[in-house]
Amino acid sequence: MMISKEIGDKEENNTEIITKKDLKKVFWRSLPFEISWNYVRQDHMGFAYSMAPIIEKLYKKNEDRAKALQRHMEFFNITVYFSTLVLGIVTAMEEKNASDPEFETESINSVKASLMGPLSGIGDSLFLGTLRVIAAGIGASLAKNGSILGAILFLLMYNIPAFAIRYYGMMKGYEIGTSLLMQIEKSGLMEKITKSTAILGLMTIGSMIATMVTVHVPLTIGVGHGATKVQGILDGIMPCLLPLGITFIIYYLLGKKINVTYLLIGIAVLSIVCTAFGILSPA
Repeated sequence: MMISKEIGDKEENNTEIITKKDLKKVFWRSLPFEISWNYVRQDHMGFAYSMAPIIEKLYKKNEDRAKALQRHMEFFNITVYFSTLVLGIVTAMEEKNASDPEFETESINSVKASLMGPLSGIGDSLFLGTLRVIAAGIGASLAKNGSILGAILFLLMYNIPAFAIRYYGMMKGYEIGTSLLMQIEKSGLMEKITKSTAILGLMTIGSMIATMVTVHVPLTIGVGHGATKVQGILDGIMPCLLPLGITFIIYYLLGKKINVTYLLIGIAVLSIVCTAFGILSPA
């Protein structure tokens, strides 16, 4: 009720403001959020598609709309149930950007990058690691006895909280984003927050390299008990040195406009060949 009242008050004071109806449009468009997921930028198209009604309303020029859509085609990945919270916050930031020529547009993607890691950790634990397991356990126990209620109960127990969180997150995200931007504007902290969120976003990307890029070298130097593992030497220099190096090489090749499909095929072929000759192995 409080969220509806605050949004309603804004509508009365400014007819150009984002309305609850607009937020509902984003919520509904966010339902197929992961249908276009891919290995390159993951949820970026789902995010841009969800933001399309907001961008269309806020920006009247086609070039401004194009820039906004391009802004949201950057890499983004998050547990889908908390995606609307980020969408709500970003909606408030886009609204501010449309009305303030001095607004730092770089802060939008910085905030997105800083939120996707922590929120994904919470979302995975809450929904995938807890709620889904409990719902599946209860549903399976009924289904085992031949009751169709097992499947129905599983779907209800899992999806009702999931949809409720997504709807509430959309409304609350916009409320948080609006109030936060007003406080920032009064205090002049936008530059510091932009820098801080950019650092946090880079830390998130760094942690993803360490956990998601796996490169292991099984080679040894010497023989018998005195043999030294090459992987141990590399880890002694810097943990995850090879994953970081591989990531920089791929980033460099992407900068040279090499087709992503060719890179993926090249990585697969190189991994198979190096594994066959004992240069690389599963971690």
